[in-house]
Amino acid sequence: MICIAIANQKGGVGKTTTAINVGTALAATGKRVLLIDLDPQGNASTGLGIGRADRAKSSYDLLVSELDLDHVAISTKVPRLDIVPATQDLSGAEIELIEFEARTHRLDAALSRHAAQRWDVVLIDCPPSLGLLTINAMVAAHALLVPLQCEFFALEGLSQLLSTIDRIRSRFNPGLSILGVALTMYDRRNRLTDQVADDVRAVLGRVVFDTVIPRNVRLSEAPSHGMPALIYDYRCAGSEAYIALAREVIERLPKLRKAA
Repeated sequence: MICIAIANQKGGVGKTTTAINVGTALAATGKRVLLIDLDPQGNASTGLGIGRADRAKSSYDLLVSELDLDHVAISTKVPRLDIVPATQDLSGAEIELIEFEARTHRLDAALSRHAAQRWDVVLIDCPPSLGLLTINAMVAAHALLVPLQCEFFALEGLSQLLSTIDRIRSRFNPGLSILGVALTMYDRRNRLTDQVADDVRAVLGRVVFDTVIPRNVRLSEAPSHGMPALIYDYRCAGSEAYIALAREVIERLPKLRKAA
């Protein structure tokens, strides 16, 4: 399994929207995808139509109770896309994990225990913080996909995230790489948007995906209907952008698989 964490400590940058729609697009190509909802808000679970009553087992049980993936993963309405849902119990996991000796490797251990090769790609939707949950995701992941909002303050947050990645590499996961940075909430009418995009590309070069995700009403509406935008309205500009982004992700997977 190739494991990709979708992370950025800044909230509201499109992590969950990216996780849901990239996961859906990958599944549409025939890949077996598992999405692990590691955000206590559980938005990825809600966005895929998983109600609270359907979350008997969750990512909390995966981390704290050491249940196997097969016991916590459930199917979604999207063929070949499964999810480990999140519940509010996960909000207390940061404190509970402190008691464990290998508290930074709980998710990595859970993925390592799964030998059935049931999925080709694992996507981890991280919370908007750099706490133990996100660290667990980075330790378990082969690479990071970083959604970056095209706004000024996003650049400051990016430098903090890059510093954290360096620390994770040096202490826990030397093989961790950046699969790519995805520019989100792009608004061509705003000159600052173009400036931020140009600055990010100047600093990171080819690490930044060519595809940019525009501000799009249909992307915002889809979660309230419990479905990915690619199913809610596959012809909207947001869906078309995520399909293009998924193509770029697929192009980069062979190099990532070789490194893994």
